[in-house]
Amino acid sequence: MADHQQGSRRRGQGELEVLVLSALREADGPATAGWVQERLGGDLAYTTVITILTRLLAKGAVTRERSGRSFAWTPASDEAGLAAHRMRRVLDGESDREAVLASFVTGLGPDDERLLRELLGQSRDEGED
Repeated sequence: MADHQQGSRRRGQGELEVLVLSALREADGPATAGWVQERLGGDLAYTTVITILTRLLAKGAVTRERSGRSFAWTPASDEAGLAAHRMRRVLDGESDREAVLASFVTGLGPDDERLLRELLGQSRDEGED
């Protein structure tokens, strides 16, 4: 029994979401849940894949379109876009946005701070057009 438990380590929700998104990114276009399940080697139950895809849809990480009696799924953005979405969700969950942003900025290294300033400057310049 101990051997079985060691071989079938339970994965966390975030890890499963990353696996499913990675599989979708490898597709040539929209992919079905069955295709994702096969791509992952059949380790996950079909219903688990559907659950993960539905969670990702609620998070805005994937889109879906009707394909026959089921859906075809597509990643909504690249990994940088998904990370930015997660950061916004964390920020939105805090009551003192200013304190969170101030703490974030003061914790940046010099190169990241310079990059952030450049990006903010570009954003401001684009808004003036």
